[in-house]
Amino acid sequence: MSSHSSSSVVPAARVVSFEEARRLVEQHAAGVCPGEAETVDLLAGLGRVLAEGLVADRDFPPFDRATRDGYAVRAADLTRFPARLEVVGEVKAGDWPDPGVCSVGRGQAVEIMTGAPLPAGADAVVMVEHTSLGDAPAGKSVGKLVEVRRSVSQGENFVPRGAEARAGQLLLDRGRRLEHAGIAIAASAGKSRVQVFGRPRVAVLSTGDEVVEIDAMPGPAQIRNSNSYSLAAQVQNAGGEAVRLAIAPDERGRLRALIEEGLQCDLLLLTGGVSMGKYDLAEQVLGELKAEFYFTGAEIQPGRPVVFGSCGAPRKKYFFGLPGNPVSTMVTFELFARRMIEALAGMTPQRLIFLGARLKSEIRTKTGLKRFLPAVLSGEFENAEVELARWQGSGDIATMARANCYVVIPPDRERIEAGEWVSLMMRCGADLSG
Repeated sequence: MSSHSSSSVVPAARVVSFEEARRLVEQHAAGVCPGEAETVDLLAGLGRVLAEGLVADRDFPPFDRATRDGYAVRAADLTRFPARLEVVGEVKAGDWPDPGVCSVGRGQAVEIMTGAPLPAGADAVVMVEHTSLGDAPAGKSVGKLVEVRRSVSQGENFVPRGAEARAGQLLLDRGRRLEHAGIAIAASAGKSRVQVFGRPRVAVLSTGDEVVEIDAMPGPAQIRNSNSYSLAAQVQNAGGEAVRLAIAPDERGRLRALIEEGLQCDLLLLTGGVSMGKYDLAEQVLGELKAEFYFTGAEIQPGRPVVFGSCGAPRKKYFFGLPGNPVSTMVTFELFARRMIEALAGMTPQRLIFLGARLKSEIRTKTGLKRFLPAVLSGEFENAEVELARWQGSGDIATMARANCYVVIPPDRERIEAGEWVSLMMRCGADLSG
């Protein structure tokens, strides 16, 4: 046993409501600084957080853009039907209609394709479905005539120049995480390279003599280190770089050394060792390291023993102590740790938003805790419904893999009838095909 074994520094218990715990995490997340910025190729920026705002390099669209195949016309020419207009030209996407050659005068029309610039003189596009094309009567000097069977209003079926954005207008804010739509916007603005924040390094430390590495043969009372891998995956999904540490045994000296190693990263996630058991030593070791604890439990299920605090001054290194049961670990990561990782990655704060669906089967539970219970959202269109997954407690990984969301049950409800609307928190990356 290490020389620290005679010391028993245990933080005073501070169990708070879910809302207070979330508020404390958000408060501290607001004060952290993201890593240094770097410039990367546009596709390499996918999933990264912008360290610069992106602005339009020209008007969007850069011209009056047709949104339908048809004919560019003057709306004032379509007051009696059928109306016959002389077709004086054609413009397709990529063409630029020369006003001296291709323009719309009184009683005229220009054939136009979706995405093409509106020719001079036109103020609307009539859809091709409402027209028919024919030859001019014999002896007439005009060529083709188009017969139009319905009216259009000025501005119909085209997007005016600059309607989406003006040159110099901010398109994407600094602090925005780039996803496919953001990639498209950046590409449209000519950004082949983007400036993004560095990924925060997040240490993942599993604790307990019962935990062995996944390629080892577990003893009769041992389990494989699944938490380290699931947390590493969640860290990467949240925008961080996971640093998996060695498994910490239930021995204070080695545990302390690994915690100190983990605190060299931007954030430390411990799993296990934060409950009230005789060998749950993580909080004691953190106390020896002069840690400040913001809460040592939250009134939730699963995940009540979750811990949040920091070590060091003036630059704080934050840590979360997540419960060792796999479902508890996953839930508490989504509720609390994800927010801190996003802040360290430079991301603008995101609200935790719950969705709603009808309950398929009755729920009975106990009052006192806010519950986040694994569930399956099914159905399609407006007929979506949700029911609890049949799980055997917060160690049931197989059920967690089948669940695609959590039903959120308020602490004052002990019975929710089938057919009631309930709040949901979607599981990030869950399969919704079922």
